[in-house]
Amino acid sequence: MPFRRLALAALLSGLALPVLAQDLTAMTDEEREAFRAEVRAYLLDNPEVLTEAISVLESREQQRQVDADQELVARNLQAIVEDGHSWVGGNPDGDVTVVEFMDYRCHYCRQAFQEVEDLVSGDGNVRFILKEFPILGPQSDLSSRFAIAVQQVHGADTYKQVHDALMLMESDVDEQSLTRLAEGFALDPAPLLDRMDAPEVQAVIDENRALAQTLGISGTPTFVFGDQMVRGYVPLTVMQDIVEEERAG
Repeated sequence: MPFRRLALAALLSGLALPVLAQDLTAMTDEEREAFRAEVRAYLLDNPEVLTEAISVLESREQQRQVDADQELVARNLQAIVEDGHSWVGGNPDGDVTVVEFMDYRCHYCRQAFQEVEDLVSGDGNVRFILKEFPILGPQSDLSSRFAIAVQQVHGADTYKQVHDALMLMESDVDEQSLTRLAEGFALDPAPLLDRMDAPEVQAVIDENRALAQTLGISGTPTFVFGDQMVRGYVPLTVMQDIVEEERAG
């Protein structure tokens, strides 16, 4: 792992600091070789030092990432929670807002789907926002275009029904399967299929992708819980804990 190699280098640099304070360049070849042997012997005798040091360095790096993500969220909060086009569910007046950047063909988005539903319904005070973020190929793109077209033509409630169906769809996504899906909800598929290539649909996808790039999001699912960004799948219990942390302030 590259980080572990960097951590080891940092550790060795730290061990060398007392000597550096005495000007390492002033050491003779024999003194330098003796110093290197001493460091090596110490590490061989105390290998747990490496594990402890790497753990501390990794923890600090993780905290730096958390702090950087919080700053990104704070700078872009309005675009994240008030973009004017994303579906908003749960409690619209909830005290914690949860945002998910998702892709219909993403295995981990599908794994999180029911758990997110349980979080929102079980809490009762969460405002939930869905961001269409198709990044996994043509079928992802078709799915999002269809869902956005449904929202723009038929409104939020029908969008959510279609969104849920797309999350659970096992078949390939193509014109035929989307036609069957529309007909299953008693929707005329023709105007929806036509709408998928409309500039208004493209604008939503472009805006979501631009926001994701600004936030450094490259994978799905990615969540924003209040002011915290969580990259990747997390189970329901962890989501509940994060919501409570946000609620506690």
